[in-house]
Amino acid sequence: MTTALEQRLRSREAAVGVIGLGYVGLPLAVSFAEVGFSVVGFDVSDLAVNGLNAGRSHIDDISSERVASLISRRAFRATNDVTDLRACDAIFICVPTPFDKLKTPDLSYVEAATRTVAKVLRAEMLVILQSTTYPGTTTEFVRPILEEGGLVAVGGLSARCTELAAVLLESLMEDASLVRRVESPEVAEMAKLLENTYRAVNIALVNELAQLCYEMEIDVWNVIAAAGTKPFGFQAFYPGIGPGGHCIPVDPFYLAWKAREFNFQTRFIELAADINDDMASYAVQRIQALLNARSVSLRGAKILCLGAAFKRGVSDVRNSRAIHVMELLRASGAAVSYCDPHVPSICLAGETLTSLSVDAVATTDADLVAVLVGGEWPLTQLAARSIAVFDAVNAGGQPASLRERL
Repeated sequence: MTTALEQRLRSREAAVGVIGLGYVGLPLAVSFAEVGFSVVGFDVSDLAVNGLNAGRSHIDDISSERVASLISRRAFRATNDVTDLRACDAIFICVPTPFDKLKTPDLSYVEAATRTVAKVLRAEMLVILQSTTYPGTTTEFVRPILEEGGLVAVGGLSARCTELAAVLLESLMEDASLVRRVESPEVAEMAKLLENTYRAVNIALVNELAQLCYEMEIDVWNVIAAAGTKPFGFQAFYPGIGPGGHCIPVDPFYLAWKAREFNFQTRFIELAADINDDMASYAVQRIQALLNARSVSLRGAKILCLGAAFKRGVSDVRNSRAIHVMELLRASGAAVSYCDPHVPSICLAGETLTSLSVDAVATTDADLVAVLVGGEWPLTQLAARSIAVFDAVNAGGQPASLRERL
């Protein structure tokens, strides 16, 4: 039997709410608005809300032009007034799920967002937890808060709720069959953790192999390229200073934390996470060795770091391993500067550093340049001036002979 909600979802007459207009929430909100839904984006940041309503995007993946077009057509608007969510037929929770210093999940953002939904919750409202988190969060944490008012069920807790969520998500897909239905929220939550933990584990494998190859004087990048010629059974992963961002470095610890509730230790996963964590320290050791070979002490050395974001081409510095390497270098007494055209400034040990221009890199007087994030860096010019270069990411477009690679 088709309900009124399902009809509105299929006809795209439904109003969609998105709580959290960050790197996940804003692209989701814009995508729904662009396919015909009326979208309300909620965020506690006045700066983000005012900027979006003025047609300015604060997310790399979403241009200001796209936002401005939707605002002008009244297909999307941002708000920090919870009452604006009352008319929404479906609400997505897209807030951060970090962990604390003890690697314990911090669900404070999810709780705050859920209590926001609870204030406007009504019958025939679809609620979807989009944030990545441990299996059981929807049923054990989100559901009880929403049901305090007497209403029952959350998306995925019944076949009907699952079908409604699928109908909504299919509207974003050119191929509706790509939306996969699973039997419970726990399966969906675990699937996301598996996806990211799979990458974390394989990155750890190649990071450890890179260290061994260095000791054996074998080029790990050539090893990976050769292994990649096998037409099946191999997927290339690459070494570096450890994965950053909000998912890959976080999800293994979420899974390990939940496993302890069942008196189970995820030894393999935790070991992989530890290896990835240690890569920043390993990079500093290699930098120190390269300086030593030039009779330069790390303490007092001028080091220019290329890249500050967690990956190439973005301004996102969440869990940035590049910044962590800079912190370690500074703690060792080095004078650190950096260049990242996408990240105008960073805070390092309580001090604000401003990015150098890319043009300034070629003429630097640094004792060593550390390539921490991929990009179009002037490595040839640096080599011509005999500047020591440590390349942690195998920056493309330049001969490997121009720098020492991880």
